[in-house]
Amino acid sequence: MTTATLPYRVTPARVLRSEWHKFWTLRSTWITLVVTSVLTAAMGAGLGAAYDGSGEGGMDTVMFVLLGTQFATINLGVLGILATAGEYSTGQIRATMTAVPRRLPVLWSKAAVLAAVTLPLTLATNLLTFPLAQIFLSGTDLAASFGDPGVLRALAGNAAGLTLLAVLALGIGAVLRSVPTAIGAFIGIVMILPEILAMLPYTFTEDAVRYFPGKALEALTTAQPMPGTATPGAALLAMTLWTAAVLALAAVVLRRRDV
Repeated sequence: MTTATLPYRVTPARVLRSEWHKFWTLRSTWITLVVTSVLTAAMGAGLGAAYDGSGEGGMDTVMFVLLGTQFATINLGVLGILATAGEYSTGQIRATMTAVPRRLPVLWSKAAVLAAVTLPLTLATNLLTFPLAQIFLSGTDLAASFGDPGVLRALAGNAAGLTLLAVLALGIGAVLRSVPTAIGAFIGIVMILPEILAMLPYTFTEDAVRYFPGKALEALTTAQPMPGTATPGAALLAMTLWTAAVLALAAVVLRRRDV
């Protein structure tokens, strides 16, 4: 009897494999990933081609090339939310939690799968977009190469930041369990709330805003740290803590609330 039931025992590896399969069988996954990469590369090349070499504003070259990150942030955030809240909207979450009654392995597996896909995708996209844009930026004040100080760190930092944002969105989806509500909360936390806080006439809010996820991502994307922003190390730590806190909240909610 024991031998017969072993093949059906729930293990972390099997939960991970199940979530990997679910992730790739969704059409939205393929569409979102392709659109994210294409938009980032196309915008980088387009901005490089349109740049007149005036040098106005002193824009960081990596930040300039990766302005398409604004679209990637939303796209990958939606992808993360669909990985969790999407299952609640379709009712598939009941089957998932019936198969894995301990629940938390599902959350960890979803986060691991999303991170394992997002990090190499965004890094590869950045490593393609940068030289593509530099074809048009050659001879301008924004001309740069992979060997220049801070360039590779910024390209990798941007990929790490986008990955953490995607996982943070996944956690928000698990907490709120509604795709529209989770998307609104994600955009509010990442894009809107920091701008509102920055307008307040208090020094402590100005200091705090630089460690919000959206602002931290900007700090990670610059080859040369800009005045008034967090250092790359502090920005990465802040984003990691934000993501860990949201995942911890998602874990508590998942354990305590009925499906």
